[in-house]
Amino acid sequence: MAAPADAAVLVGLGSELDLPVVEQAAQEAAGHGRPLHLLHTFDWRAAFAAETVAAPRDQAEKLITRAAQLAHQTEPELTVRGEIVESAMLPTLIRRSEAAFLLAVGDSGMAGSGQCVPAETTAVQLAARAGCPLLVVRREPPPQGPVLVGVDGSPSSHLALQWAVRCAAGRGARLLALRVVEYDEDTDAVAEQLGEALAQHTDRNGAVPTECRVVRGDPAEVLIDASRTAQAALVAARGDEPGRAMLGAVAQSLLYHSPAPVVVVRGLAQAPLAGPVRDQRP
Repeated sequence: MAAPADAAVLVGLGSELDLPVVEQAAQEAAGHGRPLHLLHTFDWRAAFAAETVAAPRDQAEKLITRAAQLAHQTEPELTVRGEIVESAMLPTLIRRSEAAFLLAVGDSGMAGSGQCVPAETTAVQLAARAGCPLLVVRREPPPQGPVLVGVDGSPSSHLALQWAVRCAAGRGARLLALRVVEYDEDTDAVAEQLGEALAQHTDRNGAVPTECRVVRGDPAEVLIDASRTAQAALVAARGDEPGRAMLGAVAQSLLYHSPAPVVVVRGLAQAPLAGPVRDQRP
């Protein structure tokens, strides 16, 4: 479905480790002409286990206040709302994502950890179940490279391409559309198809510098390698092949191993995205 015209960029705040999420989410909200909604969930069981019940609540209030200040420092004209909800984080964010334009969370330190990532990790669960696109922010700031999007030719990947064009326009960045093919496929024909699909979306969003690239190889490996110099990497949650899980193998690989922030595009209808795009180029 298309997001409501007033839908916000929603940020899931767990702790101060998630403050880098606020900065990037604020930039996305400003670039798309959206308000920013900061949400922190409060656990009363943890509060009663503390030395005083008031201390955890005070910490939650301070976290929201600090996050709002950071958002305004990043984007002074941005409309920012903070909220503390007495509930568990994951089900709250899944429910709220149904009415959000974009959901942003931290990656729980999974990037570069070299360890097996539990399937119950919040970012992994949201990538599979959220009702809107999900931005997973890394703790290290990304380079000022292109916006990367992986396209496999499925309808869902064309929605990811549509979102990526708007993302690049809002950031004032170059867009790199990457298609990975089998070794026996005609790369020239595929490149022509990719260029035509990209042209349909760039015509609607002004002058976005673009590059189409068709590469033979393993999709996950190629996209992870390309993401090392990207300021953001976008991919559909899954392809449309029968029997695929709610989160496809390529999306999982990017989520686990890409050093760049990853946007998993899901929850969109085959329709133009609502809302203005602000060109952030100087």
